[in-house]
Amino acid sequence: MGKGSNAQKSQQARERNQKKIGKTDEERKASSDKAKKDSAAFMCKICRQTFMVNAKPSLLYLHITAKHEEKKDDPTACFDSLAGFDPEDPDGEKKAPCTVAGPVKPKKVVKKDDDLSLLLDAGLKMGKKK
Repeated sequence: MGKGSNAQKSQQARERNQKKIGKTDEERKASSDKAKKDSAAFMCKICRQTFMVNAKPSLLYLHITAKHEEKKDDPTACFDSLAGFDPEDPDGEKKAPCTVAGPVKPKKVVKKDDDLSLLLDAGLKMGKKK
């Protein structure tokens, strides 16, 4: 017995060949354009240095303090995205989460006592029957 019809074998061969060919020219161009755009997501207005799209505000502020000491009081002079940035709290940990219902209370953890007698009551028996 065979492993399938000729149509199935032809379809599988086409799929294998398509994987070997790889991306089309349009896909390659779109991918490289996206990579260029992401690599220059943040650009300093003064020195034109670029930063990746995943750069944190603390890294951008570090650039300001290292390269443009005179502008550290106004970080938006270099990066528009630093509007409202607090140098005392660079990662935003001190900010209270704004919730409609108020502050979130932690749930109480109920500690359960592990007792063998409870296991015995559940139907487990100790020892072998004779």
